[in-house]
Amino acid sequence: MTPAEIVGLLAEPDRLRVVSALVLGARTPTDVGAATGLAPREVGRALQKLQAGGLVDDGFEVRAELFKEAARSAAPVVPIEDLGYADPGVEQVVGRFVREGRLLSFPAQGPKRRMVLEHVAQSFEPGRRYPEREVDAVLRAWTDGGAADHATLRRYLVDHQLLARDAGEYWRSGGWIDVLDERD
Repeated sequence: MTPAEIVGLLAEPDRLRVVSALVLGARTPTDVGAATGLAPREVGRALQKLQAGGLVDDGFEVRAELFKEAARSAAPVVPIEDLGYADPGVEQVVGRFVREGRLLSFPAQGPKRRMVLEHVAQSFEPGRRYPEREVDAVLRAWTDGGAADHATLRRYLVDHQLLARDAGEYWRSGGWIDVLDERD
């Protein structure tokens, strides 16, 4: 059953009231009539239409799994972004909190937060010193439109020793670094 078919069945007020009564525990047409205030004829028509459409079974049970299926099929498909990690576990954790170069939120758990912060720290070149305004500009790009703010992100990077600071300057002090093997 498609989402449109479900919506079509529920678009009529009497049928919506009948489904509501069934979900709330009505098990007979008489119970449905008492719960909805509908006349027996209206209850019968609504039940017949809902059963013919497959939303209600012969025992007057609403097929709730159809709502789940419809919600899943109607949900937008979110493409999986390849962040470039060899470890699928890290890829999954970072991918849950980072989308299209934006930090959606901070993980609550420390190890996961560290993974995400190490990902963000890659924005800063090792060995280079950055003035605070440049660090803020980079971090604002990460937090634009997300639940996190750039100042909190900067503080976490410093607290996790991924950035160090002194006299208004910041530099990368931790996290992994890609190194090319000279033998390749």
